[in-house]
This record gives sequence, C-alpha cells and structure tokens, in this order.
Amino acid sequence: MKSLVIGYGSIGQRHARILKEIGLEVSIVSRRIQTEPSVYRDLQSAFRANIYDYIVVANETVAHFDTLKQILNNNFTGKILVEKPLFAQIESVNFDSSKTFVAYNLRFHPLIKLLKTMLVDEQIISVNAYAGQYLPSWRSNIDYTSCYSAFREKGGGVLRDLSHELDYLTNIFGEWDSLVASMSKISDLNIQSEDYVQVSYKTKHQVHVSVELNYLDRIIQRFVIIQTNNKTIKIDFINNNINCNGETQQLDIVDRDFTYMKQHEAILNNSTLCCSFEEGLKVVKMIEAVEKSSLYKEWVYND
Repeated sequence: MKSLVIGYGSIGQRHARILKEIGLEVSIVSRRIQTEPSVYRDLQSAFRANIYDYIVVANETVAHFDTLKQILNNNFTGKILVEKPLFAQIESVNFDSSKTFVAYNLRFHPLIKLLKTMLVDEQIISVNAYAGQYLPSWRSNIDYTSCYSAFREKGGGVLRDLSHELDYLTNIFGEWDSLVASMSKISDLNIQSEDYVQVSYKTKHQVHVSVELNYLDRIIQRFVIIQTNNKTIKIDFINNNINCNGETQQLDIVDRDFTYMKQHEAILNNSTLCCSFEEGLKVVKMIEAVEKSSLYKEWVYND
C-alpha cells in the first residue's frame, strides 16, 4: 500500500515512521527541504507522481479544510486520517466523509478499553478530567514560542491541543447538553494562545463533567476520575494504572507509538473504534461552544 503524509513536523514524522513500520510505502509533502526519499513540495506534485491508498493530513490545523478539498478535488477515493482537531472552526462540507477519520488516538489506550468494561451496568454520576503539561517541555528540539501551539490563528492553544479529552469523554459518556467555560492566558508564557481552560458541562445522559486543560503543569499529569453509585475509578495515563475503590491495577507502560499504531491499523482494517469525520466535527462544535461561553460568560446549549 502507498501512503502520503502531508506535513512533516513532529507529528508528521511520527506518522511516517509508524506507517513504514507497519509495512506501508510512505511519501511526504513538506515545504521544508528534507533528505527523505519521495518528498514533494506540494500536494499536486505528489499526486502527479503516485496513486495513494491512504493519506494522513498532519499540517497546521488552519490548513486542514483546504487540504481536504485539494485531496478530494484530485478524485482521491482512499482513506484519510486528519490530525486533531479536524478543523480550526466549523466548516460546511458537501463531500462523502465516510472514509475520513480524525486522529484522536487516545481512544486506543488500554486504560480506556479497560475503563469501558468497568462501567458496564454502572450509573455514572460525575466525571472529572485533567490534562496539564508545561508547554516549553513538549518538544525538546523546538522553541515553544515559534511552534503552532503558541499561535491561536494557526490552530494552537491548549483547548485544541488537548482536545483528546473532549473526544474520549464524549465517546464514553455521551454528547454534551449544556456547558459553561472559562479560558485565557494566565501565565507568563511567551505565547499568543490560551494556556488554561476549565469547562463544566452536563451530558445528554445527565452526567456531570468537569475538564481542566493547561500548558502550565511542570509535573506532567493526565487523569480522569469517575464516580458511579458503586465505584470511584481513577485512571492515571502517565503512570498507566487504574484505581477502583482504593485498589490499584498497574498496566504495562505503553510505548508512545502504541496508540498511533493501533489507530492506523484500525483504520486500514475498517474498525468502528476510530473517530469518524462526523464525531470529529462535533468536537470542533464543542470547542467553539467553549470559546463562546468564555467570551460571553454564559451557558451554551447543544441544540
């Protein structure tokens, strides 16, 4: 199979490496000068050179929509994976999106799979999710002030960067019904995007959920706590364990590439676990609702 990775930043490089590991032939579209073989300066050059089975869109978020249109205008009929979030803002689409997926790879984490089994037949009352990491430590070889995360107009900011939480919470606990949120830049980080977001919402299944996301935490933390009528469950993604009513189950440490690899394999094998285009679009809608609530200091409803 022939694959094409569009964008060759840190995430594009990861996708290219993993696709090679699972046996695909990989070409790359990048504006940067690369020593890799099969590198094209633009999408049209890549399409003139090869016919592809699978395309990964890993360029800046603000370019996703136009990139998708270019791909489809070239009569591409294979499968597409778009890095998260799907778009920088809600876009009107009129194409067949059944073969397009969004890269919310946290769905493939073993802890998420285990959590779903533990919640069977449980009445869920409340959920508290947290994800925080100090932005300058994210990419050791890149100046954080120049990366896309630092610029809201490029699709950066912690709300979009850590929108994995919005996806997996929706996937497990259902769509949001009403929310109130606060987001802003509260630290002295030299960035133009928000570094802190707090969201409280209720799902259509009457589950109360709170989410905190930040670029500030010098202790890398990512966890979720679920209260049911019978259980208190805490998942720690960093230490890879799950605690239920005080008893901790330790899982083997997951390699950083594991969930990405499982995601690619699932898409290529027609699994229904992948985040669909429609689900990815709903995350973008939720992101915009969070921004609206924060801006106008009001509750927003999912009609």
